Amino acid sequence: MSVLLEFSMFPTDQGESVSEQVSQVIAMIRDSGVDYQLTPMGTIIETAELGDALALVERAYQLLERQGCRRVYSSLKLDIRQGKDQRLAQKIRSVEEKIGTVRS
Repeated sequence: MSVLLEFSMFPTDQGESVSEQVSQVIAMIRDSGVDYQLTPMGTIIETAELGDALALVERAYQLLERQGCRRVYSSLKLDIRQGKDQRLAQKIRSVEEKIGTVRS
């Protein structure tokens, strides 16, 4: 199984710039060992099980909570597919096979 989760999470009570808090979430994702891709508007992760993806979201929230964030906004999108893996890279390769190199 492959679970692609695109999500963004940030505090809404820490002022206009929240890059310090968001950077800590990205570091946690990086250090977790899951495949991920950072985008300007969120982060995409790939796990083998839905529970693993959701656990990472919970860890991200707990990290922000420990930093004193009392209100957190999050948006999640899931693409779950049985019988496949490594789709984070494969989806881009599939498009590139059709149209050539794209920026990622």
